[in-house]
Amino acid sequence: MSKNSRHTSHCNILAWQRAIPSSTQYGFSLIEMAVVMIILAMLIGGLVAPLTAQIDQRNMNETRQSLAEIKQALIGFAVTSGRLPCPAISAANGDEKVTCVVLADRHGYIPWAKLGVPKLDAWGHIFRYSVTPAYAGPAGTLVLSPPTIRDITIQTRDVAGTLVNLSTPSNIPAVVLSHGKNGYGSTDDQGVVVAVPGANIDENTNTASSTTFVSQVPTVAGTSGGEYDDIVTWISPNILFSNMVTAGRLP
Repeated sequence: MSKNSRHTSHCNILAWQRAIPSSTQYGFSLIEMAVVMIILAMLIGGLVAPLTAQIDQRNMNETRQSLAEIKQALIGFAVTSGRLPCPAISAANGDEKVTCVVLADRHGYIPWAKLGVPKLDAWGHIFRYSVTPAYAGPAGTLVLSPPTIRDITIQTRDVAGTLVNLSTPSNIPAVVLSHGKNGYGSTDDQGVVVAVPGANIDENTNTASSTTFVSQVPTVAGTSGGEYDDIVTWISPNILFSNMVTAGRLP
């Protein structure tokens, strides 16, 4: 091979090598990878937050729907039985207690099996239920004039954070509530009880009291009454009596 031919061949090889990108041209540096990961994390975080909010809203709507169903079932029970039911026998037995005169019996769980209603809210907690004993006594004991005594009061907090009565004092026959997403004070389907933090004053009231309940908008830790996400509903005496009169259960 001539000298010129060898020179030409060598030049061709060099040109071919330069035409092939090196492996480093295909990869990313550690800094570039870090930047990409940060961008991806921000994008994913931006998607997760709205998704979480949507799930929370769906769970709240589902729980409110269940509470509305329970409320109607309680009124229907009163129309057919002439009284409201006692709470459930236990967290595992959804039939109603035989009597609910004493404090330990009148405040507990919704008798889901007796009423044919959901046992759990959307977060897996058993619905809590409290009833005025006189309204869960034998059929025929409820009267309109003078009205059978009620003893449950619903409270809320005003703009200053002060507890005020939302209902007329001692005027509610029965109340049903969900302990919300945080589940403080709740019992799950396996009977596991979740303690209420000391700072959650209003949620503690809804757990421990049988005659006073707090219903308000969700609040965060540090506000008056502490963190709060319970969902509370109750039976209006006027609506209860109106339905019972229409059905012929009351004169």
